Amino acid sequence: MTVSVCMTVYNIESYMRRSIESVLAQTYRDLEIIMVDDGSTDSSGAICDEYAAKDDRIRVIHKSNGGIPSARNACLDAVTGSYICWIDGDDAMEPEMIGAMVSALEETGADLCACRYRQVFDDHIIDGSTGQRYEYEGRQLMEQFLKEDERFLIQNAVWNKLYKKELTEGLRFPEMWYEDMVYTFYLIDRSAKSVYLDTAYYNYTRDRSDSQTNAGINPHTYTDLIPNLFDRSRYLEEQGRHDLALISDYLLYKRLLVYYTAVSRSNDPDKDEHRKLLDKHIKSGVGRFEEIYSCPIAKKNEYRKLKIYLRSAGLYLVTMWINDRYIIPVKERRAAKGR
Repeated sequence: MTVSVCMTVYNIESYMRRSIESVLAQTYRDLEIIMVDDGSTDSSGAICDEYAAKDDRIRVIHKSNGGIPSARNACLDAVTGSYICWIDGDDAMEPEMIGAMVSALEETGADLCACRYRQVFDDHIIDGSTGQRYEYEGRQLMEQFLKEDERFLIQNAVWNKLYKKELTEGLRFPEMWYEDMVYTFYLIDRSAKSVYLDTAYYNYTRDRSDSQTNAGINPHTYTDLIPNLFDRSRYLEEQGRHDLALISDYLLYKRLLVYYTAVSRSNDPDKDEHRKLLDKHIKSGVGRFEEIYSCPIAKKNEYRKLKIYLRSAGLYLVTMWINDRYIIPVKERRAAKGR
């Protein structure tokens, strides 16, 4: 079975050779490698062509700059393989990655396979691999995905997943930031059976300051990310999965409070406007919070924070300052002594 490996490229000349070499080093050889140069102004496009001249499995598409979603969709349009996977041009795959994931799909009859990834910083690496394999029926993987449980690094990214091409029928990356968050959500929703490999086959570079992923809270958080999280909950309700919608909502409102704290402490020139918008989003849940914060993964402490916020945003910020300045450091010291 041919695996289509998709890579989008834009001005990453300093990173991409390592990434391409990691694909070429795969022990699974039946690959078509599609590289979309999204109008790079550095030598990225030339590097793509250089590798295509060396390996006939590589196809290069040069297009005018249209952004990440446009480049990803151009990749999808060119795919002819039975399976699809992705790699970012500043990351790298372990040699066994594709072979292990294809084997997992064929052995289990699953539609989609996800794997753990190794987080690579300039001065350290985080890898919590256990070597375990987990199989999921129906929407079990969706539940695990929504929980954002760090023991299972399923996440929103497309690059730690390999899946059957038919799952993508009619599915596109939306023209917006966080496009992979939307795409991955619906991709997982379409999978009738899935498998997760708790082995870090993918190396995710965490220290690129110009990466969209590392941009932190930015204007697109308000225009794209938050509306998508609300859309996610609405979709689950429409599908009759009230239980999953509650989990989605719990993590949404928890995240909104984190954003409110971060923005309040920031030098954001539009701080007042953004705090008002966040306040509106948070208070949109009034009347539903008791049920939301009763979902299986909810923590009582998070509900206490919300109640303080609803009583007084100023009191909430003071409470968070005391918590971060004094309470958390004390807990960390106690934990360190107990090791």
